[in-house]
Amino acid sequence: MAIVTERLTYEADGLAMVGYLYRDDAATRPLPGVLVFPEGHGLGDHAKGKARRLAEAGYVALAGDLHGGERLLTELDEMIESLGPMFKDPSKTRARAQGALGALCARAEVDPARTASIGFCFGGTMSLELARSGAPVSAVVGFHSGLATTDPADAANIKGKVLVCLGADDPGIGPDVRAAFEQEMRGGGVDWRMHLYGGVVHSFTNPVAGAMGRPDFARYDAAADERSWSEMLALFEEVFN
Repeated sequence: MAIVTERLTYEADGLAMVGYLYRDDAATRPLPGVLVFPEGHGLGDHAKGKARRLAEAGYVALAGDLHGGERLLTELDEMIESLGPMFKDPSKTRARAQGALGALCARAEVDPARTASIGFCFGGTMSLELARSGAPVSAVVGFHSGLATTDPADAANIKGKVLVCLGADDPGIGPDVRAAFEQEMRGGGVDWRMHLYGGVVHSFTNPVAGAMGRPDFARYDAAADERSWSEMLALFEEVFN
């Protein structure tokens, strides 16, 4: 196996996006394609590392841009300002996700009939909004993902299976938010599942989450990271094979 990394440019929501495609150069046939969307600060090593792991597992993975131009927003205020329009108008979030999906499906190495989307924190929100838009993705996975949407009725558009993996003690995704999501999924007739990890908070998949200095809000949890990854792979095995 030889994993090849390719810098990939595409357009979405009027922005020039920069993503990174990971694939096994030894593959002889089109493979399922998986989008990987990052946390709210933008595309960095965390999402790229997860995309590489997916390529090692037998998928073609595109780590997608969030803010355009491969921008990383290190200041919290700047990140909130940049994400604000997408929270208010999910069509912008969906457009950025759809642009990445189009770029992924255009690749000869990808079977466009077998695609999925995963994301972390706001990236999970992007994946869910992509599914709510009616995009033909077979599976969507959100890790410590924002769950809320402005139009829950759009869950009826979801075509694939949904998995969300959350810290049971995540202060930003509490029981009321989870209950509203459950109601949304039930109302839309979605094939969905939710995994909760006790004693776990936000950003549990990111080994550098502790750098925020807010352990009650965000910290890495190796067990939850590996458990949620295994559950994602099991879902992919289910929908692709």
